[in-house]
Amino acid sequence: MTIIKTEFLLALNQVATERGISPEDVLSSIEAAIVAAYKREYPKEMEEELIAKVSKETGETKILKNEVDITPPGFGRIAAQTAKQVILQKIREAEKKTVAAHYQSQIGSLLKGRVIRYDGFNAYVDIGKTEAILPKEEQIRNEQYQVNDSVLVYLKEISQDKFGNPRIIISRADPRLIKELFKREVPEISNNTVVIKKVVREPGERSKIAVTTTTGGVDPVGACVGQKGARKQSGRKLQLMKRKLHLP
Repeated sequence: MTIIKTEFLLALNQVATERGISPEDVLSSIEAAIVAAYKREYPKEMEEELIAKVSKETGETKILKNEVDITPPGFGRIAAQTAKQVILQKIREAEKKTVAAHYQSQIGSLLKGRVIRYDGFNAYVDIGKTEAILPKEEQIRNEQYQVNDSVLVYLKEISQDKFGNPRIIISRADPRLIKELFKREVPEISNNTVVIKKVVREPGERSKIAVTTTTGGVDPVGACVGQKGARKQSGRKLQLMKRKLHLP
């Protein structure tokens, strides 16, 4: 009984190639899912050792028990739907891995994002290609998050949830956010003329940075806040930092 046509297998190969998925891996997952679907339809076979075989050449699919074909009439529709669901799932998984790989190289950098929801504990932020999680412990104390708020965040890490899906973790409280912000705003830091040695931060309250220089004749503090004694320039610089961070 043919339940997956050859044309479908050709399409499968095309999709697998475009998405970077192994066709063999997809077929193996389809076979396992078809067995599970069969056992749901026929609970009496739940404890039996069954396998499904999908022919790569013809697309013919069989349910085998002790190497005997027991595929029931009319099972083709269920198997075809199951195959479609598995392929869509594999495509989604591949897309998630691609997105995770894209952001893997950006760990430790600043990203602009938009709050898309807040559950009272975690905030979820659209960072472009996907959404990232801003956990409670990475938030600034007393900072409020409203849908569509723009936020500047630090990409802290990429982990996995219990299902193996990538979780992109961002932070507003990490001291390295301040360091990266100064690197972005102060040319002497970005070109390593001035080096940040340490950042001490009380998120939402105050931040202190220790700086030094690799070049004689350069005032590292003055480079960060403007010329010595020039309060107006220093104030503009600090206000710029606050606006970038959306701090009070």
